[in-house]
Amino acid sequence: MMNNNGLEGLVIKVCVGTGGLAAGSQEVIDEFNKTLAARKVRAAVRKKCVSKTGCRGFCAKDVLVDVVRNGKSFTYQLVSPDKVSRIVDEHIISGNPVEEWLVGPDYHTFHSKQTKILLQQCGQIDPEDIRSYIDIGGYKAAKKALSLDPFEVIEEVRASGLRGRGGAGFLTGLKWEFCKMSGGTPKYIICNADEGDPGAFMDRSIIEGNPHSVIEGMIIGAHAIGAEKGYIYIRAEYPLAVDRLRTALSQARAKKFLGKKIFNSRMNFDIEIKLGAGAFVCGESTALMRSIEGKRGTPRPTPPRSVNKGLWGRPTALNNVETLANIPIIMNRGAGWFASIGTKKNTGTKLFALTGKVKNTGLIEVPMGISLKEIIYDIGGGMEDKNRRFKAVQTGGPSGGCIPASYLNMPVDYESLVNIGSMMGSGGMVVMDDTTCMVEMARFFLTFTENESCGKCVPCRVGTKRMLEVLTRITEGRGKEGDIDLLTELGTDIRLSSLCGLGQSAPNPVLSTINFFREEYEAHIKDGICPARACKSLRRYAVDAELCRMCGKCFRVCPSGAVVWEKKQKAVIDKEKCIKCGACYDACPFGSIL
Repeated sequence: MMNNNGLEGLVIKVCVGTGGLAAGSQEVIDEFNKTLAARKVRAAVRKKCVSKTGCRGFCAKDVLVDVVRNGKSFTYQLVSPDKVSRIVDEHIISGNPVEEWLVGPDYHTFHSKQTKILLQQCGQIDPEDIRSYIDIGGYKAAKKALSLDPFEVIEEVRASGLRGRGGAGFLTGLKWEFCKMSGGTPKYIICNADEGDPGAFMDRSIIEGNPHSVIEGMIIGAHAIGAEKGYIYIRAEYPLAVDRLRTALSQARAKKFLGKKIFNSRMNFDIEIKLGAGAFVCGESTALMRSIEGKRGTPRPTPPRSVNKGLWGRPTALNNVETLANIPIIMNRGAGWFASIGTKKNTGTKLFALTGKVKNTGLIEVPMGISLKEIIYDIGGGMEDKNRRFKAVQTGGPSGGCIPASYLNMPVDYESLVNIGSMMGSGGMVVMDDTTCMVEMARFFLTFTENESCGKCVPCRVGTKRMLEVLTRITEGRGKEGDIDLLTELGTDIRLSSLCGLGQSAPNPVLSTINFFREEYEAHIKDGICPARACKSLRRYAVDAELCRMCGKCFRVCPSGAVVWEKKQKAVIDKEKCIKCGACYDACPFGSIL
């Protein structure tokens, strides 16, 4: 057996969120266990020292691994199985960290402007072990809440200023109060985990990394409104999150935190998982409830509101994952503490999935009111390609708006985003550079919402289809005079007359891009060109002689021999031979193919 000097406190933490697993974290864990056993390190420390954690946030650097030795923690990035033996030999056994594999300045910059509350433990605790959550104070908030009158709990949540993180931003405490005061029993509490926005993975990451925080939030909410039954509605496309929820619920029942007389109180409360089939419209509250009831997931008109007549016609409080995960923290640390973060009307933090043409992609948590510039440049590290300029950012998912560079200094809060034609949504944030065509971007998002329409109301079912036809025509070079005005008129009417939030917000990408990038629409229609050169139908397949650097890359990839080029000569494209495949366009590093 090797000398165990300095190894008794050894801990190796490996990210096993979806991003980590996709990057190979399970293989890394297996290699650590194999190598540690071969070196007899596990015997030396007399315990299992490799543990799992949830998402660490900086997904671009997965697999992320923490090595804690002698009380000092070091984080490695882009770890693969072939790197494990050296980390074990040099760092774990000899005490010399492998410097070139440790995280760099961009990792620390990524985290420095964040305020981690919900994500603080996601990358630290084992999401599959309830003891790991209890060790950091888990379920203390639920015990505290059960010792209080329900209205005291509601008042604490109201005083915190917590607004629903699902998109609408309604005060959580006020919703709970309405539900508590509503006549009729039984009452229900529902967690909406049906995260359907493309590129959004906030709720999934919380459940994968700290499922007990959501369960505890639901227990507190159930006590506040008087519910004995809760549902977590989550899409079946989140298998890892579903598995960890099932494990967490089973462990909570074993501890008698769920079931009959929980925490040795008079309260009975249990939670059931309901799997959704992935319909985007089921993120809407009334459609979600119909789906739980076994009906087709289509919205119904409101009022009556769900707090009065929700699931099975009974008073129901519905909150999303992020909202409920905040509740135990508020109960533990107090409403005043939570309200001190963010701004007066927008308290606390918000999670965003930062994606697109930004250097540092991943899951972030920032105080409400932070500027877009701080998110994109300080946390995100600016553009992925340093030769490109920032053009716009899409917030609020496919139903949000595109915000141009001139608004980089605006604060990120509910009111500011709505005033500019966008929305908070659940927290998707897609960054675009100057290679992005805003007309095509609007078409892309509208394609999604048009496809996801439930078809119940005419404005959404037919209106989005007509808008998509016009946008498709424009991006294919068949735009007509008056198309911009037609899109504006259609979008405005759909907003005003659609039944639910899907239809009411579906035109946002189109209307916001017309508002801020009208000249791009006009260039497509009047001049037959795409300024970003992204619309394939509008490419001319000609070489801009001023931009051509005579590298010959276009010549080498052309499959039809249409590119005429000789060394130290400008390239020329033979129109008769060109098959418009786009190979030369993709290969040119200087943007000289028009």
